[in-house]
Amino acid sequence: MRRNSLGPALALCLLATPLLSACGTSAASDEKVVTVYSADGLKGENGDGWYDRVFADFTKKTGIKVSYVEGGSGEMVQRAVREKGNPQADVLVTLPPFIQQADGKGLLQTYRPAGSDRVAAADKSADGTWTSVVENYFGFVHNKKLLKKTPVTWDELLDGGYRDKLQYSTPGVAGDGTAVLVKAIHDFGGKDAALAYLKKLQANNVGPSASTGKLAPKVDKGELLVANGDVQMNYAQSKTMPNLGIWFPARPGSAPTTFALPYAAGLVTKAPHGDNGRELLDFLLTEGAQRQVSSVGGGFSAREDIKATDADAVALRALMDGVRIFQPDWDDIAENLTTYVADWKTATGS
Repeated sequence: MRRNSLGPALALCLLATPLLSACGTSAASDEKVVTVYSADGLKGENGDGWYDRVFADFTKKTGIKVSYVEGGSGEMVQRAVREKGNPQADVLVTLPPFIQQADGKGLLQTYRPAGSDRVAAADKSADGTWTSVVENYFGFVHNKKLLKKTPVTWDELLDGGYRDKLQYSTPGVAGDGTAVLVKAIHDFGGKDAALAYLKKLQANNVGPSASTGKLAPKVDKGELLVANGDVQMNYAQSKTMPNLGIWFPARPGSAPTTFALPYAAGLVTKAPHGDNGRELLDFLLTEGAQRQVSSVGGGFSAREDIKATDADAVALRALMDGVRIFQPDWDDIAENLTTYVADWKTATGS
């Protein structure tokens, strides 16, 4: 489960079932297909992810095959922008603030899937152009074998013991990298204070990384001690990476904080198979699909009425205990992201 860069050459085209066409465009002539452009993280490395399960169930129920194209959130939006005059995707799934950017660029049409009335208002657009299908939260990982204690504060990361043992993915390129900037601005009380801290942190930072997903294996092996990530992806990775510990940096004397970083889905404007796209969006929010989010995907149901009781759901709720959740102004972040990233580059010399 990866977080890929914006670069088109790095976008991956994966198949949801062996019967699917090779990649996005050729599927357009098949009426029994739906093409999904998605941020990575929900499809398993070995065919064991949430997407793998629900896409197979969807095809079995409807006969509609899923043609799946994945990459970083920004890359998926950029690809949809390039194809705006001749859309190839039916459904677009990205992390914030990229789903807001897609909406602002006119890439999404209004459609409120069945079950979206059970999704919290903060996790869907007011005009019905997108809704979360898997809830998720931003976080960090640490190597719990090599570190004597779990880090607690941002300030601890400035210690010389983390020099060349800390890395976070690049804001503006990776969704989780952008989240580092969002959380720092919140925790430090503003952009200037956040950038002043990140400038200091740069002394320990290994350097840029287009992919967040590549950092967790380095932490598990001890090549890094700390990296950024998100709860869904890192919890799923921890099943095969036993040294990963998930944590949430705090300011001294304050509670740890995080914010929702959901997988949000919308129906593409002038989708070539719009009816199939609507049917898939409905299916993703069914009770059956949502109850598998924790046990199969390592995430949280997007529906407030679904209270999963499996062991993974219990463990995930325990992980979030005592963590204060704040709500970013995603519209502001989407509008000003270019400026925020430029200021981050100036402050850190990146």
